[in-house]
Amino acid sequence: MQDQDTTIQAPEEASPVPKLLASSEEAGWEEIAVQAYHEPAEYEWIAEGTRHSSLVLVARGSLHVEQRPVNGPWSGQTFHQGDLLLQPGSTTSTELHWKCLSSEPLHLLYIHLSQDLLARTAQELTKHDPARLDLVSHFGFQDPLLAQIGLTLWQELEHSAPAGKLYGQAAAQMLAVHLLHHYTALSVEIQERSQGFTPRQMNHLVEFILAHLSEDLSLEVLAQQVGFSPYHFTRLFREATGETPHQFVQRQRVERAKKLLRDSDVPLAHVALECGFANQSHLTRVLKRHLHLTPRVYRHNRSI
Repeated sequence: MQDQDTTIQAPEEASPVPKLLASSEEAGWEEIAVQAYHEPAEYEWIAEGTRHSSLVLVARGSLHVEQRPVNGPWSGQTFHQGDLLLQPGSTTSTELHWKCLSSEPLHLLYIHLSQDLLARTAQELTKHDPARLDLVSHFGFQDPLLAQIGLTLWQELEHSAPAGKLYGQAAAQMLAVHLLHHYTALSVEIQERSQGFTPRQMNHLVEFILAHLSEDLSLEVLAQQVGFSPYHFTRLFREATGETPHQFVQRQRVERAKKLLRDSDVPLAHVALECGFANQSHLTRVLKRHLHLTPRVYRHNRSI
């Protein structure tokens, strides 16, 4: 996602600033941006207007927030651990001031979703005009599924080799569907598809993945191979294989890398590109995560 959804401006006087704990910036995720911060005990900032929708989770601690449209009236609310704030896209900037109410560190998780994703999901999965399905602001609410998705995304970003585009797209899709179903002014029913993949479709899909394993595969491209929306594709793919598209593709990449390392003397940088990893370092991180071995050690062990 190229747009910067939220701009934080520090006040003029010296004060502690938020410490970034995790970010999706280098993970290659599209249409979703995730940042986790260890926040200062007291802070003032301006959230500039953006067309993207934002979800904030109080992952740890509690705080009292005062906010207002720039030069407008102030309003305040207290948030506790597990509380969420949903803010649809808006052109209005907001001034905020908060104060931590707990002795433990204050950790906030920010998730920004592309408006284009929300509109496209509404068009594909509902009978409503996407222009009429605006999200509605919610403050201080709890939603176990949203919290679970958010914390899972944060946990994934803490790995040395966080999951890439397919993982981020699937998570963004899941969030978009849930938000459209539960947090719009209109009652929205998601149109499900009960018919799964045919054996012919599944065979074609596997062949396509293996033939394009070196490429940066996207959820949309895979879904197009069998004529499904990305949402339906993800759900039905897991039912058919027991794995998410990301897990399946990642496993195929690891298996191909193992074969190349075992059966050839191809340089590690070439192994990485042939298997769809960003570079040799990415290959090393993923293999260490899956095999607990570096590519060099795996190649050496298999040659003995």
